[in-house]
Amino acid sequence: MSAPDGRFAPSPTGVLHLGNLRTALLAWLFARSAGARFLVRMEDLDAGRVRPGLAERQLADLAAIGLDWDGEVVFQSLRTGLYAEALEALSAAGRVYECFCTRAEIRAAVSAPHGPQAAYPGTCLRLTADERAERRARGRPPALRLRADGAVVAFEDRLLGPQSGQVDDFVLRRSDGAFAYNLAVVVDDAAQGVGEVVRGADLVDSTPRQLLLARLLGVAEPSYAHVPLVLGPDGARLAKRHGAVTLDGVAPAEAVRWMARSLGMREAGSAGALLDGFDPALLPREPTTYP
Repeated sequence: MSAPDGRFAPSPTGVLHLGNLRTALLAWLFARSAGARFLVRMEDLDAGRVRPGLAERQLADLAAIGLDWDGEVVFQSLRTGLYAEALEALSAAGRVYECFCTRAEIRAAVSAPHGPQAAYPGTCLRLTADERAERRARGRPPALRLRADGAVVAFEDRLLGPQSGQVDDFVLRRSDGAFAYNLAVVVDDAAQGVGEVVRGADLVDSTPRQLLLARLLGVAEPSYAHVPLVLGPDGARLAKRHGAVTLDGVAPAEAVRWMARSLGMREAGSAGALLDGFDPALLPREPTTYP
């Protein structure tokens, strides 16, 4: 069997900081050390937040630390037909329903003392046909949600070990018509042949949702490795507010040397020099603070 292909999929909404770049480096090391392909995909579906020129800047920063990739860079905004097909398949299987709740209504519902926190409580699933028609008549465009039926999905994370989570009725398409991240990422990983997803540990909770979607769509399920985050001195996830945390303020070679130190690897000034002897089993499991 061939080694599982990997990928890095940033959103072109801001300059990549050292935490983002360290995750990209790790995804590249996982794939390249196994002799697999490494793909880059731009997750640019949130048109209101995407900024011109940032995709090009992000690609330049990846190249500056020594990363290369296979094939053309994929842009999600050009693949909406695939997401529409997947949504139609889920709808035909009776797995999609309209949701007319506002954000304020959802916040109020999930803060109630019943049910898991932050999980959508299925308010609109219980609407009658007349109630749905009445809401449509008011002109409120609905979002589309997956009917998850309270599914519990378990998986083995390569770094974090056994994981499990109950899947709520999450959004597949927003009320403004934009396809949601969880749907698009599943469709794209399957279509591109991604076999192992290496990404930040902050996304581990979304994995049961994505595995359930893959099963419902009948597509291949990738394996997962959720890598530790980089935090700022205040203990929050690293961000621009923490100062010189991008390649604007840190030279690429020095950035790679810091990444290597933070991962317990021998220092090197380029990604390629870290390939020899790379072993995912030796990676730390705890977050790193920068600087």
